[in-house]
Amino acid sequence: MSASRITRRVVATALASGALVAAAALPATAAGHDRHHSSRSTVVIGQVQYDSPGRDDRSNRSLNAEWVEVRNTGRHAVNLRGYTLSDRDGNRYRFDNLRLGGRSSVRVHTGIGRDTRTDVYQDRRNYVWDNRDTATLRNDRGRVVDTKSWGRFGHRR
Repeated sequence: MSASRITRRVVATALASGALVAAAALPATAAGHDRHHSSRSTVVIGQVQYDSPGRDDRSNRSLNAEWVEVRNTGRHAVNLRGYTLSDRDGNRYRFDNLRLGGRSSVRVHTGIGRDTRTDVYQDRRNYVWDNRDTATLRNDRGRVVDTKSWGRFGHRR
């Protein structure tokens, strides 16, 4: 085996070992929230308001006080057409042709409303996000790009 080939193997092994050590050293996320996302995706789940403030009277106002933020952490706009946001019970919201600008976000509300650049509505008449749940964001190919859990389900699916 040539010296350059041996050198490449040694360097590759060292880099792989370093990546494993770095991954093991990462701290757990705070407050029982767990997240997993593809390192290539700039689109992630941001804040979650899973328990609407005030009485849970299933009014449209109360339903719309329950939301999940989808955030583009990158510099370039991303078209969310075909992306889906779902919960553990299988409730799913599918994004239409929404262009999410760089370093911006959109809130996905549970109730009924008129979609804008910053707020979209699932048009549901029942709450979606439980006190113990997981939000999963998938891209237009069905691949998981991010998850966020709270309550006792604070572990990866």
